[in-house]
Amino acid sequence: MALDTSPEAPAPVRQIAQAISGWVDRLGAVWVEGQVAQVSRRQGMATVFLVLRDPIADISISVTCSRVLFDSLNPPLVEGASVIVHAKPTFYAPRGTLSLQARDIRMVGLGELLARLERRRQLLAAEGLFDHALKRPLPFLPSKVGLVTAPGSAAERDVLEVARRRWPAVSFEIAYAAMQGTRSAPEVIAGLERLDKDPDVDVIVIARGGGSVEDLLPFSDETLIRAVHRARTPVVSAIGHEPDQPLLDLVADVRAATPTDAAKRVVPDMAEQVDLLHGARSRLRRAIEGRVAAEQARLDMVRSRPSLAAPHSLLDNRSAEVVALVERARRTLTHRLDRAADEIGHQRARARALSPLATLERGYAVVQDTAGHVVTTTVGVQAGASLSIRVSDGRIAATVAADHIPDSASEGPDHA
Repeated sequence: MALDTSPEAPAPVRQIAQAISGWVDRLGAVWVEGQVAQVSRRQGMATVFLVLRDPIADISISVTCSRVLFDSLNPPLVEGASVIVHAKPTFYAPRGTLSLQARDIRMVGLGELLARLERRRQLLAAEGLFDHALKRPLPFLPSKVGLVTAPGSAAERDVLEVARRRWPAVSFEIAYAAMQGTRSAPEVIAGLERLDKDPDVDVIVIARGGGSVEDLLPFSDETLIRAVHRARTPVVSAIGHEPDQPLLDLVADVRAATPTDAAKRVVPDMAEQVDLLHGARSRLRRAIEGRVAAEQARLDMVRSRPSLAAPHSLLDNRSAEVVALVERARRTLTHRLDRAADEIGHQRARARALSPLATLERGYAVVQDTAGHVVTTTVGVQAGASLSIRVSDGRIAATVAADHIPDSASEGPDHA
């Protein structure tokens, strides 16, 4: 019902706000299609605030939904997603703002497509196809690079030109395939499997230029993802540009931002490697020169020692010691010999003093009979008996002339 107002009887603001609120409440719940322009999720609040924009007209409206509804969405709601919202329009009279209270949110169009891709990503990730432990390192210098791309494409030109500029001797084996449309996934799989069976191919690059989400959809195909997972050769994904991320990027061993980046990753830069080689050679030369200098200094130090600088000095010292020892031994031996000679002389003198021969040399003689008995008295000696007289220089044979000749010395003056 229209309000009855006039310049003389205007309606207050609160009445107008309450009337608008009543009219909006009578509208009931509606389905609204739009694009999420803004998501505001505040910490600790049970309500999430959205801004829903019309993709054609420059019109937007605020949307509120419960945190439970927002968290239940799979994949999570992000800015830019196209959605259909079942909501109840409400007019907040104190601020005079119109908003929608969301009861259900569904993704449509691209949003629905992204939601399917997200669910597929979660299922494949749960199987472990994207596990980082399965990623294989790229060879430093592949003997041959396999390339899966569209014939005559900019991606093919970028990969070949950049790779050959970095390493002119690089060799390519190209498998052409449709990179867009319904035939893309089967042809890419066929090219991948053919290159994977080639023993000369060390790395495989799947390259395509940028495009829309729909254009890049074949590179999120589950069959292609599983084929890349089964491949024995390392695979580099070079699909689209930096913001694009099909599921192929997650299963590949290396993800390149662009086809040009893929060429830089699979082959080294010759100029850079030459610089590294020169640097390594210089470091090696310095290390060897330093080692030689250190060993030369050590050798000079050893050679400067007296044992090597003047080895004869040690011999001279030892020779002098030997001469001194010989002299000492000679003196000691001479002294020992002299003392021994003196002792022998003394012993000889004593032996001579005790020898009967010395007594005989003083004029004494030893008389023996024929039996060899020493005659010490005249008793028993008869005239004519044969005697042997031992003097100092021999024996004298004698015969007794008389039985007894008195010793005048022993008889005294009376017998003279």
